[in-house]
Parts: sequence; C-alpha cells; structure tokens
Amino acid sequence: MPKVVSLVPSLSEAVAVSAPGMLVGATDWCSEPAGLYVTRVRGTKNPDLEAITGLEPDLVLANEEENRPSDIAALRDAGIRVLVTEVRSLPQALAELERVLVAGCGLPRPGWLDDAEAAWRDLGTDSCWATAVVPVWRRPWMVLGSDTFAGDLLHRLGVRNAWAGHPERYPRLPLAELNRPGRADLVVLPDEPYAFSADDGPEAFGDLPCALVSGRYLTWYGPSLVRAPAVLADALAAAR
Repeated sequence: MPKVVSLVPSLSEAVAVSAPGMLVGATDWCSEPAGLYVTRVRGTKNPDLEAITGLEPDLVLANEEENRPSDIAALRDAGIRVLVTEVRSLPQALAELERVLVAGCGLPRPGWLDDAEAAWRDLGTDSCWATAVVPVWRRPWMVLGSDTFAGDLLHRLGVRNAWAGHPERYPRLPLAELNRPGRADLVVLPDEPYAFSADDGPEAFGDLPCALVSGRYLTWYGPSLVRAPAVLADALAAAR
C-alpha cells in the first residue's frame, strides 16, 4: 500500500475513508474523519517540509488554492511525487477526486463517489430563488467572487452569488458595498474559514435574512458531498 501525505483537508478525508491506513500524514486542519490518527505536518500554508520528507511518502496531495507553489516545488525538488488538484466547480471536484483516488492512489473508484454524484445529479442550475452575499472573512470583509466551488454549489441549490461577476475570486469589499440596497436578499455565512455564528456576522447586515451553513459542506470536496445537498438545503430553507 502506498504511503500518502495530504495537505488538503478534503483530500485527507477522501483518502482516509477510502483506504484506511494509506494516509500517513496530514495538516493540523485535517479534522475528518473523526479520530484521524496520522502524523501532523503543521498547516496548509506552512507545512513542515522536513517532517513530510521524513515520512518517505509515495505521494503528497496538494491543491493550487490551498497550498503555496513554493512548498510544492520544494517537495518535488526533494524527489517526492506531488499531485496538485484544481477545484472550481462540482464537476471538476468529482473528476479530481477520481484522479486522486484512482490514478493517484491506485484505488478502485469508491462507492461514496458514486453516491455523491447521485446526490447532486437531479439538482438544476436554472432556477434561483435568492441572490446572496457570501462572506468568507471579516476584518477585512471578503466574499465569494467569481469561479469558486462554493459558489457553484450554491447555484445548484438555487442561490445566486451576488458577486459572481467580480473579476476576483475572493474580493475584499467594504461593508457598505455589501449592504447596498438591492444588491442581495440573503446572506450566507459559513463557519469556515472564518467562524461566523449567530452572534458574529448577522448583526452586520441589518434586516437581511442570514443562513448559517456548515463550511465543511459548502467548501469541502470529498465524502461530505454525499450529504451536502440536503444539509445545505435545510440551512438555506431556514432563512427563507
């Protein structure tokens, strides 16, 4: 069995669920599945390259958005095979998961990946019932912009991203602009990367209804995709 180190929480979960024992190292942020016991190699932005090399992995999993090019280059210079994913939409996520697990790790296609495809298959993208501002950070305020995986998932659930046409993927915008009348009729507040909660976030948007959603189900691509449509739909419906 090959030894794998993952620098991406979503991919750590995908490998650990699909082939227990294959994953030997992961970041401090890799919290799923519950009870994951592997060597920790610090964070996604500051991985312990010496510790990773010491594990002698056959493969390191990384992502072009979550991990730094300099760290990826350093691992490759050390002779380590690194597979880098790019995920901007649901179809791309499903394809990348198969590439990682089947081509990268040499595993048979897992059943949960079929279940994830089925869970999203019948959701259309043509009928939107709300336009939403989707903050991902505050101090400063940052929101979902164009070409994001989370934005694609919301669109499939009937929620149009108010800033989907912005040239940046995660623009920094003043709160007054986010609250401009007529811009949106809903605020979607995930609990990661910034931990928005009922007491931290909604108060900034006046009377706009706010949907508090799980960041794991909105931004992770892996086994969580099986339950994501139902979990997110329930959270969004609660704000209608």
